[in-house]
Amino acid sequence: MHTDLWNHALALYARPGVEAACLALQELGADVCLLLCGTWLQARGVPPDAQRRQALHALAGPWQLDVVAPLRTLRQQWREQAQGDPQLNGLRAQVKRLELQAERTLLERLEQLAQDWPTGLDTDEDWLAWLAPDQGRGHDALHQLRVAARGLQEAEEGD
Repeated sequence: MHTDLWNHALALYARPGVEAACLALQELGADVCLLLCGTWLQARGVPPDAQRRQALHALAGPWQLDVVAPLRTLRQQWREQAQGDPQLNGLRAQVKRLELQAERTLLERLEQLAQDWPTGLDTDEDWLAWLAPDQGRGHDALHQLRVAARGLQEAEEGD
């Protein structure tokens, strides 16, 4: 199993269908970093509860709002114009790298927050159900993410 959240997130995101599922959930208002964190917590056997959920949201919310979202918005605003402007395209690529670094920093902070939470416990609770926005809970994309996370966990346990 990937012991750190960043490598877990990279491995999961690389699985077929996960990128599309994450983008669909993001469009529904989900914080993809929180969802990836949830799959990591699930794999580690950390039981979800309201206090932990609140702590994750309290940490992620301001960072998403103040750091990640402005970078994402700027990158998306420049998409069309950058296709015909090589200099703007280069700047857009830099903004994309900053956005990814901001997401990595958030994942590192989430991991630090959860570092002392109990692990290795058997739980029927589903972190994704706790962390997905209401409109994403019954969505196929959330199911896809859940299945891919289980597949990753099974593959890693088989190693």
